[in-house]
Amino acid sequence: MTIRVVVADDQAVVRDGVVLLLGSAEDIEVVGQADNGLDAVDLAVRTRPDVVVVDLRMPGLDGTGVTERVLAAGIGARVLVLTTYADDDAVLPALRAGAAGYLTKDATGEAVLTAVRDVAARRTALDPAVQRRLVELVTQQQDSASPPLRRANDEPGASAGLTRREIDVLRLVAEGRNNRQVARDLVISEATVKTHLNHLLAKLALEDRGALIAWAWHNGLTSPQNGYGTH
Repeated sequence: MTIRVVVADDQAVVRDGVVLLLGSAEDIEVVGQADNGLDAVDLAVRTRPDVVVVDLRMPGLDGTGVTERVLAAGIGARVLVLTTYADDDAVLPALRAGAAGYLTKDATGEAVLTAVRDVAARRTALDPAVQRRLVELVTQQQDSASPPLRRANDEPGASAGLTRREIDVLRLVAEGRNNRQVARDLVISEATVKTHLNHLLAKLALEDRGALIAWAWHNGLTSPQNGYGTH
């Protein structure tokens, strides 16, 4: 199925580059582009794309406002933010508004294509720096609570009903590896990795990869010092 995308960015050179990149993929079709937020919303409502890729800083209406209006329109489109900014004041409002993905503009072309596909498939796509910051916020909140009790010889995660393989997958994910790297390290397929991640989300009643990582850190499977930047 072809993924229909609207691209909105007030910088022509960036917008043209994103359109060219997305247009090079056989499974993605750019159905429109806009140079301001108001036109982006209008275009999204008219074309009903699967994904709207938006810059955060745009004239007329910023990316957070675009996200709110696109979701409120009820057209089924999901929003992927592609911007220069990765600070809390930029990230948190966009995610609270309902953005399904957030990438910074130093992301690779492959990362952008993957993010568009993930967002279209109803998954979350977060830049590693953004994900790391969200995990930090979650763990800061959890640090104020007492850690779960367990016997000294218990494997962290076993008390939650996780299998040995699920714990292995979760530990590697928490250390910053992507699905391909986890598959390589454990000598399993990427499809099997995804299956384990889905089981982990269901067993732990969590919503996304960032929450899994925070859970792993808080429950002793690994530590923030071991993840992100070491792989």
